Amino acid sequence: MTQKKKLVYVPMAVDFIHPGHLNIIKVAQELGEVMVGLFTDKAIASYKRLPFMSYEQRKAVIENVKGVDQVVMQETPDYEANLRKYKPDYMVHGTDWREGPLKDVRAKAIAILAEWGGQMVEPEYTKGISSTELHVHLREIGTTPQLRLAKLRRLLSVKNIVRVSEAHNALSALIVEKTEVKDPVRGTRSFDAIWLSSLTESTAHGRPDIELVDLSSRLKTVNDIFEVTVKPMIFDGDTGGITEHFTYTVRTLERLGVSAVIIEDKTGLKMNSLFGTDVSQTQASIEAFCNKISLGKKAQVTNDFMIIARIESLILKKGMDDALTRAFAYMKAGADGIMIHSQAKDQSEILQFCKEYQKFEKKVPLVVVPTTYCQIYETELVEAGVNIVIYANHLLRAAYPAMVKAAESILRNGRALEASNEHCMSVSEILKILPNKV
Repeated sequence: MTQKKKLVYVPMAVDFIHPGHLNIIKVAQELGEVMVGLFTDKAIASYKRLPFMSYEQRKAVIENVKGVDQVVMQETPDYEANLRKYKPDYMVHGTDWREGPLKDVRAKAIAILAEWGGQMVEPEYTKGISSTELHVHLREIGTTPQLRLAKLRRLLSVKNIVRVSEAHNALSALIVEKTEVKDPVRGTRSFDAIWLSSLTESTAHGRPDIELVDLSSRLKTVNDIFEVTVKPMIFDGDTGGITEHFTYTVRTLERLGVSAVIIEDKTGLKMNSLFGTDVSQTQASIEAFCNKISLGKKAQVTNDFMIIARIESLILKKGMDDALTRAFAYMKAGADGIMIHSQAKDQSEILQFCKEYQKFEKKVPLVVVPTTYCQIYETELVEAGVNIVIYANHLLRAAYPAMVKAAESILRNGRALEASNEHCMSVSEILKILPNKV
């Protein structure tokens, strides 16, 4: 009688197959039948960047790797559900999780395996290569408009909240692209996408925020940013301009690989929303704005591009009912997302809108911009049903005071030493930021 092979559970993300993966599979194969628990996009995105390949693509790759007998879905960073479901004789994982944020996950997995006599096997972690390092090299190579365009919808499908930061030129976009914070509990935290803000781009050009910087100039900024980044972009489209012009804008942005455009329901000379009712601002009629959305949707070529409708009712003191009425109408007209804006100093009216919005039978992704009510935590926004949070102007607002201090220091001291020591990064550090491959 043939003895049944022992079951070996191997959890993997497999964004890129490398020798470390092959070594793990080889060890597992020697122990018995290899079951790969393949992390879903959502599971991976909960603790680090979105994988380059989709779950289906990664599954197709790993299923064809020699030594893999079956592939099952690993839906959470925690292994308890699958371990209890399949009760493997062994679990194989590299030694890299003995310290750091996965240390407790490891201890829990070992305890669960022990319940039925299962064992943890830990081959030595393959040093010098990792998916994270490969992703850095991929970023240096670049991406294509099609891949970048589709990425925002992928992020929305797998993340509790998509975190977006403003950029106004290629350098600030590099900061959005590369900045990461390692959290011992929540894993690596980074920005998911770039917001090309009309306000900060206008300010960088030394122009008022009244749609004075024309589309051609703004498209040059898009290209400059896309030259050095791979993250998706949401484009601040102001009012969208004349409806007939907006359809061409949609086609142009989509062709370049921009993932979404946000347009606000105002007419006439655009004034920044944070002026509120202190300046004359006119809200478009629901019918006119719905027509703009509808024609924009008809103009796009792919299903990936998103038109997000920004509602100014709370800014203009039109009330909650008007904001909700507009949200419903804009969705019916084809809007792929709703952005609700507020200049209030606390988040109460935004949270009230979110509460009422969640009662809608049909919903699209909800976007907020916590500029004036910046005390709110992302966890609170997730609980309220927010899907995208945009930090709309903080990089420029941080840069300007720093530059003023450096300029004043030079003038005050009659030399650059104090400014260099107190306010400036070194030239060598700047060179490290810049792309160094031709």
